[in-house]
Amino acid sequence: MPQPPTKFASMDAFYLYILRSCAALPQVAAVHAHIARAHPAASLFLRNSLLAAYCRLGGPLPARRLFDEMRRRNAVSFNLLIDAYSRAGLAELSLGTFARALASRVKVDRFTYAAALAACSRACDVRTGKAVHALVVIDGHDKGVFLSNSLISMYARCGKMDEARQVFDVAVEHDDVSWNSLISGYVRAGQYQDMLRVFSLMRRSGMGLNSFALGSVVKCCSCVEAVHGCVVKAGLDTDIFLASAMIDMYAKKGALGNAVALFKSVQDPNVVVFNAMIAGFCRDETAAGKEVVNEALSLYSELQSRGMEPTEFTFSSILRACNLAGEFEFGKQLHGQVLKHSFQGDDFIGSALIDLYSSSGCLEDGYKCFRYLPKEDIVTWTSMISGCVQNELFEKALRLFQESLCYGLKPDLFTLSSVMNACASLAVARTGKQIQSLATKSGLDKFTVMGNSCIHMYARSGDVDAATQMFQEMESRDVVSWSAVISSHAQHGCARDALRTFDEMMDAKVAPNEITFLGVLTACSHGGLVDEGLRYYEIMSKEYGLSPSIKHCTCVVDLLGRAGRLADAEAFIKDSAFHDDPVVWRSLLASCRIHGDMERGQFIADRIMGLEPSSSASYVILYNMYLDAGELYLASKTRDLMKERGVKKEPGLSWIELRSGVHSFVAGDKSHPESNAIYTKLAQMLSKIEKLEATDNVSTDSSDISSREQSLVGCHSEKLAVAFGMIHLPESAPIRVMKNLRVCRDCHLTMKSLSRSENREIILRDAIRFHHFRGGSCSCGDYW
Repeated sequence: MPQPPTKFASMDAFYLYILRSCAALPQVAAVHAHIARAHPAASLFLRNSLLAAYCRLGGPLPARRLFDEMRRRNAVSFNLLIDAYSRAGLAELSLGTFARALASRVKVDRFTYAAALAACSRACDVRTGKAVHALVVIDGHDKGVFLSNSLISMYARCGKMDEARQVFDVAVEHDDVSWNSLISGYVRAGQYQDMLRVFSLMRRSGMGLNSFALGSVVKCCSCVEAVHGCVVKAGLDTDIFLASAMIDMYAKKGALGNAVALFKSVQDPNVVVFNAMIAGFCRDETAAGKEVVNEALSLYSELQSRGMEPTEFTFSSILRACNLAGEFEFGKQLHGQVLKHSFQGDDFIGSALIDLYSSSGCLEDGYKCFRYLPKEDIVTWTSMISGCVQNELFEKALRLFQESLCYGLKPDLFTLSSVMNACASLAVARTGKQIQSLATKSGLDKFTVMGNSCIHMYARSGDVDAATQMFQEMESRDVVSWSAVISSHAQHGCARDALRTFDEMMDAKVAPNEITFLGVLTACSHGGLVDEGLRYYEIMSKEYGLSPSIKHCTCVVDLLGRAGRLADAEAFIKDSAFHDDPVVWRSLLASCRIHGDMERGQFIADRIMGLEPSSSASYVILYNMYLDAGELYLASKTRDLMKERGVKKEPGLSWIELRSGVHSFVAGDKSHPESNAIYTKLAQMLSKIEKLEATDNVSTDSSDISSREQSLVGCHSEKLAVAFGMIHLPESAPIRVMKNLRVCRDCHLTMKSLSRSENREIILRDAIRFHHFRGGSCSCGDYW
């Protein structure tokens, strides 16, 4: 604190000098304590100055304590507290203080009314605003430009543009603020034609163009170049505010070259201009290549080299650029700078950090960022939930969603869509239906994105009929909607329904994309429609200009393999761009097992193991192929090779959703509370199958009998889940079970038999497709 001069006109002057030098709340409190001891007769002017210092450095709460202690108050005292409450977002307390001022018969002034109107603006309380407007008229303050501007701003911020225009029209005098408030109000309300008419009227009235008005015009004008020309003619082309607004709009219109040229023309850009350009580089995710995003990172380095202090907006934009460019290490370094500037509590920066860590697979670090945030914004929760879904932590995503509801937050469309994806992956239709009900209650069910998420959830949960019904009830459909329902039919083995839906899509003039054709090719593969599949694969690139991905090629390989055309499938792989990808070869290896082509299978297995030696899937397929052929020595040798190379098979896991929750099982699992009842029920069902086959004189080869006897000792997870479902679900309800691996041959045969002996529909989703078991047969036609 600087040393005061030796002489002052009064004690008040001394304390006023000290107050002006205060830079923190404890200093103000110390001065307050000194005044209370040494100068109890302080003037009202000094006490108002002390009140102003509290408002400036401590906010309304410490200021309110001083206000209540003051024996005398005037309009200035009330104005300070009204404004402090308003700035703190406590509009109700602000307006309560205004009412208290009126009741105390203090002669309020125009500043009192302006502060009250500002509180109404922040709270969007137009009803109270109109009451204040009436008092302004009664007191005769409505003719002055100061309160006219406050009224225009209040009505505009509350979305009442007719009232704002009426105040503007009857005002005796207009200044820059009057025009700017009305213009920005029209922009905020989306009434661009009215805004342009007012802007034109402003120019005709002789009012000089200013950067704020032109900035508002830039935000809504479809022709940025025309406004840019207007800016240059007005001599405002060096204005920093306008430059940042026009850079932002050029980027929004996709004219990134113009934005860069304008940025380079700014002689002394500040941090706001840098922010606009950095955000512009990252605005369009689909168009922003890595080189473009790296330009944003270079700009950030330049900003630092100029000695500028980055803002919250700088960090949120540059972190998004790191995410787009895959520069995760640079993003982690930026996190350190965020901590240095104490921005870790900012919602937008926190969300950007969560996205960054989620994309890099470091979700635990993202969760640490989440814990530091105030958690008052649903956007933050959505980022964390999406990160969990992205990293396949679906149950954690659902728990976070429940937690957000406990905080009283209202989920938005993106939140519900992310949660629906978690439900789809877990195949928990009951939970998904609850989310859908919440969307309906919130009025979000009409959005196409929500409908698409519901289709995906029902399809992945095994209810293709509900997915189809959801699609039919949607008011508006996009390519995602059509692709989702086509894929739904394909995964459930309804090939003809999928192709019929594709034809309807063509009739509706909706252009298919890569996902659409993936669904169509899957349908052809699962339905054994070889000629149709090859035709669709050909027109995909020739008629629609779409490049086939690894997934499309795998579908074609599976299609040819299903038909026994193994040589054609092998030739197709060798001629494709993915001849070194183990995924397509693994699909052919599975076909070799189905058709018993052991020689080709051995060759392909060796190739896959060379490409991907640590993956267990190829070893398991080869092992089963040897078992099917009776080559027990070779099968044993394959298992020994897995042990030698340290390759571990992923454990099989099955789960079923009931009213009581999700119940999971592994092979030979006895950890479930109802384990005894489950094994008893399973033994009864298998015994019933044996008796039924004996009665029907059904011949079963020895390998099947052997497998079933082995399964009684170490029961596979899907059998345990089905038995549990049989115990608890009503007889009319289908049994829906999900499994993380491909269903084995023995379990597949058992499910077919159970569907017949128990007269129940069993729907099993494995890693490849859905199996609908009805009356002793499966929708896959015993090919999976």
